Amino acid sequence: MGLNCGIVGLPNVGKSTIFKALTAAPAEAANYPFCTIEPNVGIVNVSDERLDKITNFIKPQRIVPTIVEFVDIAGLVKGASKGEGLGNQFLGHIRQVSAIVHVVRCFNDDNVVHVHGKIDPVDDITTINYELALADLEVVEKKLTGLPKVLKSQNKDLQKIAKLQQPILEQLKDHLEKGERAESLELSEDDREVIKDLNLITLKPVLYLCNVDEDSAGEGNEYTKLVSDHAKSEGSHALIICGKLESEISLLETEEEKAEFLEAAGIEKSGLETLTKTAYDMLGLRTYFTAGEKEVRAWTFKAGSKAPQAAGVIHTDFERGFIKAEVYHCEDLFALESEAKVKEAGKLRVEGKEYEVKDGDVVHFRFNV
Repeated sequence: MGLNCGIVGLPNVGKSTIFKALTAAPAEAANYPFCTIEPNVGIVNVSDERLDKITNFIKPQRIVPTIVEFVDIAGLVKGASKGEGLGNQFLGHIRQVSAIVHVVRCFNDDNVVHVHGKIDPVDDITTINYELALADLEVVEKKLTGLPKVLKSQNKDLQKIAKLQQPILEQLKDHLEKGERAESLELSEDDREVIKDLNLITLKPVLYLCNVDEDSAGEGNEYTKLVSDHAKSEGSHALIICGKLESEISLLETEEEKAEFLEAAGIEKSGLETLTKTAYDMLGLRTYFTAGEKEVRAWTFKAGSKAPQAAGVIHTDFERGFIKAEVYHCEDLFALESEAKVKEAGKLRVEGKEYEVKDGDVVHFRFNV
């Protein structure tokens, strides 16, 4: 299980600059709309100091961190859902991601044009959310149009699903017509499961990323406060990032240089580290580790997963043939400094199918298929 985020926003808000900084992948950035023609995809190793600490006590042949995938979508404008600008061809890419990172312009710069001619972050957010809602509305209406035929189907299973979907889709249609995000409609987990196959964009969790100038990189500014208040009002998250500073950090070669740069800029953590952690928390994701002579590796799993489901992240055979899990927490290794001492101290446990894997667990799965 990996984490993938779609980066969206109006043209000229700094999406491609931030993407380039976060992923160190090439993404053209220029001062004109629709610079991004095809979605750029960047795969990033997730920094986790626990992974590095484990290798102090277990010397592997290789280290494999977990990853996050960022997809940079072309700038959206009013009418995107109806084909304006580069149109809704890019909205399909957004449907495939786990979460939306919505970059919002929170800086003044006369040299960088704004497509609306003014800096108004909440209005920018409203524009994008409205277009995404209309794009979802099109999907919902199409599904509703096809329901009568399914309801008459001889396939009882399809009939049953259609009957469950119909009232939910009708609620969604009314809601989306107002430009409201589907997320703000009170849907139960069962309701969400019934319409899961629609991949509605506005049902995905959103992180608003406030792109600021260097002077506002620490505490933010009047614009970031507006975005933060808006995010709270809809139950979303907001973060501050300076795309320009992150671009400069990404050019540095060593971790020591990056640490010195961050300290000089008065920033505790890089934008990537903060963004990734927040996105993980938003999606309820956690990390466990496997460790041995061949490799020490980090794995992403859903919080609350039982041992077989967590094992399935490695391979479906691990889940299907799960027998038991040998588990200890990485903090025990850090304190006792070797696996042998972890065992001697009775910290290594044998767990069964009902064990709920914890963030930071070091696990060895036993299975048979």
